[in-house]
Amino acid sequence: MHRRRVHFSAAAAAAASSRFPRQFARPFSLRREIPWWYQTLDPGSEFVARWNHVFLVSCLIALFIDPLYFFILLVGGPGCVRIDFRFGVIVTFLRTVADLFYLMHMVLKFRTAFVAPNSRVFGRGDLVMDAREIAVRYLRTDFVIDLAATLPLPQIFIWFIIPAIQNPTAVHANHTVSLIVLIQYFPRFFLMFPLHRRIVKTTGVIAKTAWTGAAYNLILCTLASHVIGSIWYLWSIQRLNSCWRMECEKEMNNTRSPPCKQRFFDCTTLNDPQRMLWLNSTQVLAKCDAFKDDNHLQFGIFASAFINEVASADFIEKYFYCLWWGLRNLSSYGQSLMTTTLSGENIFSIFICIAGLIFFSHFIGNMQTYLQSSTARLEEWRIKRRDTEEWMRHRQLPPDLQERVRQFVQYKWLATRGVNEETILQSLPLDLRRQIQRHLCLALVRRVPFFAQMDHQLLDAICERLVSSLHTKDTFIVREGDPVNEMLFIIRGEVESSTTDGGRVGFFNSITLGAGDFCGEELLTWALVPTPSLNLPSSTRTVKTLSEVEAFALRAEDLKFVSTQFKRLHSKKLQHAFRYYSHQWRTWGACYIQVAWRRFKKRKLAMELARHEEVYYMNGGDEESEYGHEDFDGDEELSQLTDDATGTQHLGATILASKFAANTKRGANQKVTILDPQELKMPKLFKPNEPDFSADLRES
Repeated sequence: MHRRRVHFSAAAAAAASSRFPRQFARPFSLRREIPWWYQTLDPGSEFVARWNHVFLVSCLIALFIDPLYFFILLVGGPGCVRIDFRFGVIVTFLRTVADLFYLMHMVLKFRTAFVAPNSRVFGRGDLVMDAREIAVRYLRTDFVIDLAATLPLPQIFIWFIIPAIQNPTAVHANHTVSLIVLIQYFPRFFLMFPLHRRIVKTTGVIAKTAWTGAAYNLILCTLASHVIGSIWYLWSIQRLNSCWRMECEKEMNNTRSPPCKQRFFDCTTLNDPQRMLWLNSTQVLAKCDAFKDDNHLQFGIFASAFINEVASADFIEKYFYCLWWGLRNLSSYGQSLMTTTLSGENIFSIFICIAGLIFFSHFIGNMQTYLQSSTARLEEWRIKRRDTEEWMRHRQLPPDLQERVRQFVQYKWLATRGVNEETILQSLPLDLRRQIQRHLCLALVRRVPFFAQMDHQLLDAICERLVSSLHTKDTFIVREGDPVNEMLFIIRGEVESSTTDGGRVGFFNSITLGAGDFCGEELLTWALVPTPSLNLPSSTRTVKTLSEVEAFALRAEDLKFVSTQFKRLHSKKLQHAFRYYSHQWRTWGACYIQVAWRRFKKRKLAMELARHEEVYYMNGGDEESEYGHEDFDGDEELSQLTDDATGTQHLGATILASKFAANTKRGANQKVTILDPQELKMPKLFKPNEPDFSADLRES
């Protein structure tokens, strides 16, 4: 029964699988990816930071677009105004695109987390990621202002309300649209303040460079001039239209024929026969002529708009003139304005004066700060250089020493631009500092052949402790006999390394070190000692720069720490490499080779003398004269060889031969000791015993 049940269930499963095939559209995962429209954004994330900058630029563009509505109205003919519908369509389209950015910003704020106020005890606080809490908080705080700034009120009025009004005049329609734009301009302007604070809180600064910050403040000043100029143009058209209507009412009271009508001032009636008759007989245009207003008592600060025919000019000419008017009066705080007694005009002039004080004290001050920050290092260097000059004159330093100080200060400024690299690196975390040092120094350190044979761990430890070192031409880095406090690894330039072997008379060795070489190797010998003395080793060479030198320095305490922590530095391979690339060890090797060569020549000379003596005693006295002549020749050869070896002549050839035979016999009787290979150890990197070149002279 059990087997039948099993077979039945298998058959049923096979049938079910054939009827309902299991097809998966994508791999199944317990951690399903959340769609982006359901994700909650971190206010400190890179995406939000970039969006804030993009939205700030869009806000500036929107604040620039809105005043363009004031330029839609223009003087279209004698005694009439009209609306530029083509320009109005362009401005409306740009305004709609800008409104989309405001709408997108509102949507993102519904999905952006916020920091809980009660968690701001230490650090950045805890983020609230719940969508409902985020929405409730946004509705209670910034939603109303954002909505007022986002609503497309000018578009609604132009597309829906104005067509529904019967016989709307151009002046009434434009003034209504301008009033709506001006009212909505305030929430759009104040929306930038919390956005500005949010960007500074997230990224630290608005502009990352000094020139960007200066350009940002200059754009704000230009935007203020643009707004002031646009309002001035709109008010100019309104003043002209008010003058026409006022004079028209006077003509209507005088029962003049043909009578003046208010609709005549709209350009839609430009071809009306009644208007043409009225235009030929009216005095309205003559009484509202800005050219006849010599004292500006009728038009006040708006007279230049009609004297220069700005109201009837093309948009480009009109716009730049209004921008110049606003910038000129903001920068001069409205001092050149000649106003009438009208309260509205005086209030506008007062607003220009106050706005000029605010903008040019705040924004121009910030722009000056940004520009000065770009040259702050240069000013610090100039002050330091001036202090150095005063100090040198006060101490009465020699002219050549003063020139060397000036060269070093100039070279250091050109190499570092006044930046203290050590201070910057010490303020960073250890891991980040290690990676930066590896990026800066590893490729340069590997150029040193001695370091190229080390592993990565040891190289990282050395790179972490390297510091930059700059030297000008003809500077003594270290003198022979002075304590060595750092190893120097040359990156650029050339130095001369010379030695007199402790002041020995007639001894001088000099070599030129370039990129990839190092000096101060006595410090490595000192650091490899298990229990080194507190006194630093003395330099065996004098190192002088032949040109401007850039190098990395490894200080004594840092090298000692590396040799203590990393036993890899004690390996035989590295010690052999150190001896091979060390110029001081090469000098010592050359000295020992020279001593060995001189001793070899002396032994060869002694063997030659012994051979001559043996031939002399074997032949007897009858050939004495002949061998005497040969001995004389041998003495000349001996004198010549001795001059090459020691520079002096000696006559004790027999004594030398006997001493050589005794030494040879004593060496033959000595037993040869065979050492175990396991007992062979790598000798430490101490300086070997100095060869005594005068020993050969004393023996002879």
